[in-house]
Amino acid sequence: MKIYTRKKKPKLYGLLIFSVLSLAAAAALYALAGKSGIFGAGNLAVFSAAYFLAALVFLIVTLVKQLEYNPYSYNTIYYFGFALFDLSLLCPQIAVAVRCVADAGEFGIREAGDMMLRSAQFFMMSTFPFIAVFSAALVLSNVRLMTREGFRIQNVLGILLAACLLSGEAALYFFKDAAGAVGVAVGLCSFFYLYVECMIIGAVFADVFAALHTPSYDKDYVVILGCRVKPDGTPTPLLRGRADAALKFARRQEAATGKAVKFIPSGGKGDDEPVSEAECVKNYLMSQGVDEDDIILEDRSTDTRENMLFSFALTEKGERAAFATTNYHVFRSGIAANRAEKFKAEGIGARTKWYFWPNASVREFAGLLTGHRGKQAAVILSLAALYVISYVASHAA
Repeated sequence: MKIYTRKKKPKLYGLLIFSVLSLAAAAALYALAGKSGIFGAGNLAVFSAAYFLAALVFLIVTLVKQLEYNPYSYNTIYYFGFALFDLSLLCPQIAVAVRCVADAGEFGIREAGDMMLRSAQFFMMSTFPFIAVFSAALVLSNVRLMTREGFRIQNVLGILLAACLLSGEAALYFFKDAAGAVGVAVGLCSFFYLYVECMIIGAVFADVFAALHTPSYDKDYVVILGCRVKPDGTPTPLLRGRADAALKFARRQEAATGKAVKFIPSGGKGDDEPVSEAECVKNYLMSQGVDEDDIILEDRSTDTRENMLFSFALTEKGERAAFATTNYHVFRSGIAANRAEKFKAEGIGARTKWYFWPNASVREFAGLLTGHRGKQAAVILSLAALYVISYVASHAA
């Protein structure tokens, strides 16, 4: 898939309008429906299943458009997560519709409502293997990172999230048959849990897509993002991997199109580093046969945002660039590039140890929550309102 090919940013306004109209139509069907039968609960259930199917198609199309417009965006996580959330509601809604039609007279609005309200719990139980494996990977990842880097807040976030995920599954197991106020609370919490799980999976998707994407072979520059160098001034395996990924891409592009690139090693000098990260990469590139005239040094930056901002300033208007970094870091770096003067660079991922991956997904999920607090509050309140309305409507029937 080619990215940055769509000029117009996709929006969900159409889905919002469609949802409001569908809600009004569902309310009308509810008012007219009997307690059972194809002209009562069956009508309402079939209509709801059709709505969720249409919404799923809309979300998938919007996700594809977002990937073509700019995959390095939290909207990529949103659209994938919402599509998965919608799918988790569509499947049980289809089952509800079948029951309403097949068992007309015995399976009415109350029964359909109870089954639908438990859909989040069904999804949680069915995805427990994924949650268990992902949680174990988070714990092992954080333990491994702490043994290598020492205790840091970001290196324990995964353990805390794993504890929350497993606690949610345990609570659902022990209270799955609860009724009354406790049952309502469990159902409501399960919807929030489902939303969080879908967004985490969305973050995994965004990271993996960004890491596996191969830039088109039309680049003028390849920016190599810096990281710590060894005490002797040579690149660490992580930094060498980024340089090697850039070299591999440049050679493949030249072989495919005949077009050569210029390299922009990016990264300043830390207080405990003998040379700047950019200088270190430059020396390595030259040892691999790159001409010094094809290397443009950017040795002022101190973080990823400055990497992108200062490197962008070294390129010419209208020329195309890619950036090379470690695979788990591509998505976040792409976000930084877009925020730095709208630098539309494509990422090249260098392979690294597996234990960096789970922590990266948690970091993107945390960024989604903290960077879009208003949207998150609106979504959570909407989910709560939808659940309460559905519960009242089904039990008043």
